[in-house]
Amino acid sequence: MAVDGYSIPQLAADLRRIRAENDDEHRLLAAVRPLALRAAESRALWLEDRMFAPEAEQGYSLFPLSEEVDHSLAVFVVSWLPGRGTPPHDHGTWAVVAGVEGPEWNTFWRREDDRTRPGYAKLEQTGAKMFVPGEVLAMPTGMIHQVWNQTALVTVSLHIYGRHINHTGRSQFDVKNDAELPFVTRIEA
Repeated sequence: MAVDGYSIPQLAADLRRIRAENDDEHRLLAAVRPLALRAAESRALWLEDRMFAPEAEQGYSLFPLSEEVDHSLAVFVVSWLPGRGTPPHDHGTWAVVAGVEGPEWNTFWRREDDRTRPGYAKLEQTGAKMFVPGEVLAMPTGMIHQVWNQTALVTVSLHIYGRHINHTGRSQFDVKNDAELPFVTRIEA
């Protein structure tokens, strides 16, 4: 018996088509947003119990669902331990995130320096928003944000990237020390 919904292979095929049709990143993000929501709403097709057990040391886990051979168009499930999250970071590519289970607090930052000093970055906070299941966050290349799970339960979100985040040269930022550092994340098998 077939399960109705929007599968990850369907999402991957639609992402390839959208990428081929759009050379403008803002149009691409607008086209991916509803697909991310549709895939998140079809969570019964891809969400597994193991995805509710993030790695304790890192505080979150990324579970790969789809990735092109050249590391483009990567889709992950990300789960977050209570009271844990990430430092401010960029992705080195565009990103679309759909809430699946529980709220996730996002803080947004802007770089104030001229990027000429290696390892130095001056950030200014520009806003914050709680994202919940049913909401989608689209981030163009270069956007800096920080994610935090402020709840007492594991939260889960669906992440779509223009390129696998460990293959983009992305950065994390130490706001107190005005520092920019490489940001590589452990990925679950």
